[in-house]
Amino acid sequence: MDFSLSSRAEDLKADLLDFMDQHVYPAEAVYHQQMADAGDPNFHPPVLEDLKKEARSRGLWNLFLPDERWGAGLPTLDYAPLAEITGRSPWLAPEALNCSAPDTGNMEILAMFGTPDQQQRWLVPLLEGEIRSCFSMTEPDVASSDATNIRTSITRHGDTYVIQGRKWWSSGAANPRCKVAIVMGVTNPSADPYHRQSMIMVPLDAPGVNIERALEVFGYHERGGHPQIHYDGVRVPASNLLGEEGSGFAIAQARLGPGRIHHCMRAIGMAERAFDLMCQRVLGRETFGRPIADHGVVQDWIAEARLRIEQARLLVLKAAWLIDTVGVRGARVEISAIKVVAPRTAVWVIDRAIQAFGGAGVSEDFPLAALYAHARTLQIADGPDEVHMRSLAHRELRRYQPGAFPRR
Repeated sequence: MDFSLSSRAEDLKADLLDFMDQHVYPAEAVYHQQMADAGDPNFHPPVLEDLKKEARSRGLWNLFLPDERWGAGLPTLDYAPLAEITGRSPWLAPEALNCSAPDTGNMEILAMFGTPDQQQRWLVPLLEGEIRSCFSMTEPDVASSDATNIRTSITRHGDTYVIQGRKWWSSGAANPRCKVAIVMGVTNPSADPYHRQSMIMVPLDAPGVNIERALEVFGYHERGGHPQIHYDGVRVPASNLLGEEGSGFAIAQARLGPGRIHHCMRAIGMAERAFDLMCQRVLGRETFGRPIADHGVVQDWIAEARLRIEQARLLVLKAAWLIDTVGVRGARVEISAIKVVAPRTAVWVIDRAIQAFGGAGVSEDFPLAALYAHARTLQIADGPDEVHMRSLAHRELRRYQPGAFPRR
């Protein structure tokens, strides 16, 4: 395994680090002030457009998409350290580079499975950063960690489909720039559980699309929210279907593989940001007559945090390398593993940083509380930890079945 970066990726990394130092970190205070002044939790602050303009001028745009027809054409391994850097400022950096979820996953779906008309109507504006999108898969009335439970119906009526159902955690749907949803629902209830579902493009201004409420995360309202949407008899052209009927589950897996690793990369960046803040804090404050950094328990936190971050990063890089060399399917074990390890690492490191900060750590004066909420959510998003642990256990046990040769 070779985790070295290409010369192009090294150049992009250096430029991105400079962009973060010179533009993104200074813009965080501006961003929060513009949001507060607007009084609208879904306001699109002008500072974001300034950052996007600067990022594009540097060639730091659509770095996530390996398909060079549409994106930067970087292999996953080259993108990994870049995504990690953006995770240090998850509110600004990913969107500034047009590399933020859920748009990244949706753009990958459209690049892989979209028709030329679908790509022209939705993919091109998304790639240009002109519109946003959401992904409607999870449902409030069923355990959506098992995608076969999905009940929303997508029913063919002549040259149209009618969507009926309720979704939630459709992240970003309350953003006025969010123009389209990818909705997963059942097109053939009598098919086997993995061929019942399909995906379809639904414009959010279509009659019957009702945003009922925007869910908060630990009391935080993220810009664009995580709305609950009632698709109440929504009628769209049959040409809006993605792929073939019954291919929804396969498309979801194709989307979630890269999407999960992107989340994990950014989670490492969140952990590094928290680590930096913790170290700076304990060196600059005193308790009981000596710097906080001199206390043994704090030194244990710092050493343990560094160990966990480095271990998680290596596993993420291995998963990225496997995606590039043997494909998403061949990397599924490692993708499941990092989906558990990376958020777990970020949560632990951020939690220790909060403890080191004391009361300031849970305040709005520092980013730690918001980082914690974000990282903790990743232990549920895109499949809870327990589902990935179950998958890992099943795959490991299969190697010990009669006739199998138990080696890696």
